[in-house]
Amino acid sequence: MYEALLAKDRYDIADLLEIMTILRSPTGCPWDREQTHASIRKSFVEETYEVIEAINKDDAELLCEELGDVLLQVVFHAELEREKGVFDFGDVCDGICKKLIVRHPHVFGDVTAETSEEVLSNWDAIKRRTKKQTTTTQAMESVPRELPALMRAQKLLHKGKKAGYEPEIDPAGGIGQKLMAVLQEADRMDVDAEQALSDAADAFLADFAAYEQNRTK
Repeated sequence: MYEALLAKDRYDIADLLEIMTILRSPTGCPWDREQTHASIRKSFVEETYEVIEAINKDDAELLCEELGDVLLQVVFHAELEREKGVFDFGDVCDGICKKLIVRHPHVFGDVTAETSEEVLSNWDAIKRRTKKQTTTTQAMESVPRELPALMRAQKLLHKGKKAGYEPEIDPAGGIGQKLMAVLQEADRMDVDAEQALSDAADAFLADFAAYEQNRTK
């Protein structure tokens, strides 16, 4: 039934889309047919972190595999919407291509941007304009609450600082305020707090391993 597909030596995105359609078909996979956006959303997060793991390990082979897993998540969610007649994978590609063109006027238009800072400034301005955000509050409210709390909080602090709002946060006001004060200091130092904490956790793990090893001698 799928002889031509199975006989291929190398597959491309068209094949992936076809396989996804087959899996979701009445004669496909029972598990795949049962899935919804909500049921597989955690998989998207997990696969994304596995891409980050591959990058941190500088493992190209693993990175190639994990990028494929992330691509599968994109194709899966797009297929769910295609079946409902809302949008398909082609619309996803169309949307991101248009977004990249609009947000790179220094490449595809007549805007000049000589530095990364200028590029990011233009990007933020275009993003706010296209999303019809007229205030910084609206831009801050668009930062997803689903982000890890540390990452979300630092993003909000950074956006506030760029808008001239940088109050002194009382570290004695409770654990949350202490954390916000540390994040504010990290942002002032241009330190990624999420990465800094991850590095500190790695160091703690190494110290504990040494401690445990010494105890067993």
